[in-house]
Amino acid sequence: MAVSAPDLISVFSSPQELGASLAQLVAQRAACCLAGARARFALGLSGGSLVSMLARELPAAIAPAGLAGLTHWTLGFCDERLVPFEHAESTYGLYRTHLLSKLPIPDSQVITINPQLPVEEAAEDYAKKLRKAFQGDSIPVFDLLILGVGPDGHTCSLFPDHPLLQEREKIVAPISDSPKPPPQRVTLTLPVLNAARNVIFVATGEGKAAVLKRILENKEDSLLPAALVQPHTGKLCWFLDEAAAGLLTVPFEKHSTL
Repeated sequence: MAVSAPDLISVFSSPQELGASLAQLVAQRAACCLAGARARFALGLSGGSLVSMLARELPAAIAPAGLAGLTHWTLGFCDERLVPFEHAESTYGLYRTHLLSKLPIPDSQVITINPQLPVEEAAEDYAKKLRKAFQGDSIPVFDLLILGVGPDGHTCSLFPDHPLLQEREKIVAPISDSPKPPPQRVTLTLPVLNAARNVIFVATGEGKAAVLKRILENKEDSLLPAALVQPHTGKLCWFLDEAAAGLLTVPFEKHSTL
């Protein structure tokens, strides 16, 4: 199976410069969506190092447009660990502490799992919340999804060779055997990822270099999960720092704000 080339691979000299450009991209997409006919911006976030990156850069990036527009944002999470929000592994909990305390997005427009439910019910509940927030869409269509990629090529909680890679019906799926702890998680499925209007992968550090070469240069017979993200009509971009891009031979755009 051939992989179509991403629309853009951008390489930055440092994670700090990457973070600043990522925040500007989010602000620009939000402004464009809010000025459009729908007057809404739907953003899906991933966890890990993205939390601190966005917490550091995003408030300042959106400040020039004013905070009033945040009342028209809808915020979801690309995957979530089935732990209490106060737990250090909770993606929503980390964003609530470090980012949402600075951005007054109405609680009713921040879509979260119910961590008190069993994992199967938590997935069904989250799917129901998404369908309500995206009424009119047969599959939720996010304006922008920000995804990470693991050294094994996983994205969201979609892991290599896992049966969830074949899921075509559910928009949210439970996983009880995650190879990366904690084992119980809830994740968006590939149909949702590939329905998005814009998808941006973010990867930093030399620990990601080998898998990025496999994904972006299509050296694999069996596609890794991150390589299966191919938006049907949306735009796909990769934001990398120099260390993560160190093994690439495909063309990319080099950026520096210095």
